[in-house]
Amino acid sequence: RIAVISDIHGNLLALEAVLANIARRGVDMTVNLGDCAAGPLWPRETVKRLETLKLPTVRGNHDRWAVDLPDEKLSLAGRVERAMLSAAQCAALHALPPTLRLAEDILAVHGTPTNDNSYLLEELHGSLLAPAKREIVAQRLGAEARPQLILCGHSHRQAIVHGPGGCTIVNPGSVGCPVYADRAAAANIEYRSPHARYAVVTKRGTYWSAELIALDYDWDAAAKRAAEYGNEAWARAIATGAV
Repeated sequence: RIAVISDIHGNLLALEAVLANIARRGVDMTVNLGDCAAGPLWPRETVKRLETLKLPTVRGNHDRWAVDLPDEKLSLAGRVERAMLSAAQCAALHALPPTLRLAEDILAVHGTPTNDNSYLLEELHGSLLAPAKREIVAQRLGAEARPQLILCGHSHRQAIVHGPGGCTIVNPGSVGCPVYADRAAAANIEYRSPHARYAVVTKRGTYWSAELIALDYDWDAAAKRAAEYGNEAWARAIATGAV
């Protein structure tokens, strides 16, 4: 049994709710699919908490951008992250592996196996994030032999897919950021909810099953924290799942 978390985005309150729930489920391990700290919430505190856990962690695009992008190209989330973290903490996020093999038949990525800033299971149609066609998912996975279980994040949308070649693909959703409020298109995205999300995957025999979990936590307190940075869009996104 593996707990899968992703896209915490500095939301320490949501992370603590998820960790407490995981502790009651008796999992064998927890894996983190990246985008750990970018957001106008608690980036420093979140990184310190993750440092104590020492989870196997994949580098997300925001973890990489904490070092790679100049200040003027960072979103509000990235600017707060860079301002609140030390250079060593940013470097540690940047040094995370782009993919992880948790076992021979389990691959963990942030976006796709080759691109941390690309969705695996979705594509954009105007401002709408919609499930990708089968051939597009197969192309993103590549032609090489695929592991039985692929774990991905980035889109903040929970999903379980029986993918090409019979692989199981699971996106646990976002722990701390239901809608990424720095995107202009977020105002037109489908209705979501403010819950903290993660997944538990379990192997029984030769097949994987998955539970997609959504938890309540004090999202009003998290929204208040975002508002203190002067960004009402982030506050609305955290509190309601909509910008």
